[in-house]
Amino acid sequence: MRNTLNNKVIIITGASSGIGRALAFECAKKGANLSLAARNYDKLKQLENELSKYNVDVLSVKTDVSIEDNCKNLINETIKKYNKIDVLINNAGISMRALFKDVKLDVIKKLIDVNFWGTVYCTKYALPYLLDTKGSVIGITSIAGYHGLPGRIGYSASKFAMTGFLETLRIENLKTGLHVMMVAPWFTASNIRKSALLANGTSQGETPRKEEKMMTSEKAAFHIVKGIIKRKRNIILSLKGKISVLIQRIVPKYLDHIFYNQMSKEPDSPFK
Repeated sequence: MRNTLNNKVIIITGASSGIGRALAFECAKKGANLSLAARNYDKLKQLENELSKYNVDVLSVKTDVSIEDNCKNLINETIKKYNKIDVLINNAGISMRALFKDVKLDVIKKLIDVNFWGTVYCTKYALPYLLDTKGSVIGITSIAGYHGLPGRIGYSASKFAMTGFLETLRIENLKTGLHVMMVAPWFTASNIRKSALLANGTSQGETPRKEEKMMTSEKAAFHIVKGIIKRKRNIILSLKGKISVLIQRIVPKYLDHIFYNQMSKEPDSPFK
């Protein structure tokens, strides 16, 4: 399987931790050359050093995807080094934990800026090169992009927006050869809950869920890369995620109660 991505150029946003970091290793194992983006440049350089054992080229670009010029620079630096782009993985994202009645509006705006606009900006500037290679645009969305998740209103809104954007992009490119794939993880062990924003915009700091019982970032990355290779349309990770999407399509009202009851059991839940 190593050579299935041999010499492909893959951009991964949010590459410094969690699923993004795991994707970097999984793609490098398959022979891909990488362009890694994140706000923490030191962590990117550390990751770059760890990936050296795979004998692939790695470019690290300090990037805040909520800033359009940063995304444009990421694409320009990638083209400058590799002269092509085969895959763009829009993985960068942040979460939140608060009720709408309590949350500051700039918290929701920040989630939209990172999760939605970060995807839009990177895809916009990468698209001409992806059309040249008949490449892939990947969006790491969420089950929260299929059905509203209480206490995560800005997160769900941003993921619904991502889903609408990517679905429309796919339809517009039915005849161009562009591959668009959406990946909806269930709860996955990563740093996203520790850095989730509270109602006042401060970081949560501690995860309210049992990370050890979740799907690992490495397992998620394995399935995502497999989907890229097979040019799949959508991937829903975990059995619980698949069941949730099925229930949403058949009896969405029932899923309202499931999500409410599950999220209310979190330690220090904003609602009961």
